[in-house]
Amino acid sequence: MLCCRGSTNKYSRLDAKLEKKMVEVKRGSLGHSNFKSIDSIIMRFPQFREELKKIRGVFEQYDEDSNGTIDLEELKKCLQKLQLHLTVEEIEDLFHSCDMDGSEGIQFNEFIVLLCLIYLLKEPSSSHNTSKIDSPQLEATFDTVIEVFSFLDKNGDGKLNKTDMVKALNEAYPLEKSPAHVTRTRFKEMDWSKRGKVSFREFLFAFIDWVGIDTDEEMSPIRSSSN
Repeated sequence: MLCCRGSTNKYSRLDAKLEKKMVEVKRGSLGHSNFKSIDSIIMRFPQFREELKKIRGVFEQYDEDSNGTIDLEELKKCLQKLQLHLTVEEIEDLFHSCDMDGSEGIQFNEFIVLLCLIYLLKEPSSSHNTSKIDSPQLEATFDTVIEVFSFLDKNGDGKLNKTDMVKALNEAYPLEKSPAHVTRTRFKEMDWSKRGKVSFREFLFAFIDWVGIDTDEEMSPIRSSSN
């Protein structure tokens, strides 16, 4: 089966929503960020890794046939149990947008992306309940991941381009510029559609790879020049 990463039309509706939302996030932050450099992000990787690994328990619970993927029906049951009330169309849209290999099943890393996208796009159920998902720790982790994207989005247009990456990689160490091939490699890892711009959805997949949820090793792949 052909990989869906190069298909732009399939994801355009969702990515347009994400782009609009990230512009709102950037404007709402008023330029404030807890991150001052790429290194300050890398230092948080172990924390990201441990928090994201906690989602595996939820994933395995709803992978009813234990085949390592969650199919569409399993996902509907999962979101209902988590009290994430979405329309059938929204669930199917998210499912196919996160099923990046077209296998008709959501793998663990795709499940993390899917939950984060729901968190970003979903409005609180009421003005008295500002929680979007029933996990304060997970909400805090997703908020921080969103902040990482916002830090990288230097011009605030809700997507990343190569210029954004160059600025982010080099601004903390003006006298120690990252090699051009490092910037190209990191950007290529995100820009699956080869459009020269990266949506929040594409960024999430690359970020999870960088954090390394399937390894306990200390890694700093963003600045590494070994690739």
